[in-house]
Amino acid sequence: MEGILKFLYLTTLIVWLGGVVFFSFIAAPAVFRTLPTQEAGQVVGAIFPLYYALGTGAGAIGLAAGFLLRLQAQAGKGRWLLAMALLLVMLGANLYAWQVILPRTRALRSEIHTTAGDPPPTVMAEFRHLHARAMLLNLVVLLAGVGVVVIAAVTLRL
Repeated sequence: MEGILKFLYLTTLIVWLGGVVFFSFIAAPAVFRTLPTQEAGQVVGAIFPLYYALGTGAGAIGLAAGFLLRLQAQAGKGRWLLAMALLLVMLGANLYAWQVILPRTRALRSEIHTTAGDPPPTVMAEFRHLHARAMLLNLVVLLAGVGVVVIAAVTLRL
């Protein structure tokens, strides 16, 4: 059972962090370099729900597997507790970006592209603010995830 839990735990970390790195540093920049800004925004906007669903699913499974591994652990319970706290931070950031920021940025993007002429400066300012907040949350997920991986490497003796 422990082997299965370790596999699930590590796989969820790999999938989640790999997705964050690939999307943030390869896919999204390539889409924006290749397509006009409005079309690139539509493509990336279509990916976001799947991106956040993947993170949430991986995070939930990883958290459950990590919790069960912590219960079985003979040593390092404090490290497991720290890893679980970081996973909760990651999940919270991911869910907030998905459920709060994404719907509002979609509404703003629609307003930006349906407005005749230039969109109101307040709309653009709010969009930029929310985009910056989403990028910061993504960075939190990435850095906390690296922390979880380091803890896993030490705790699981990888």
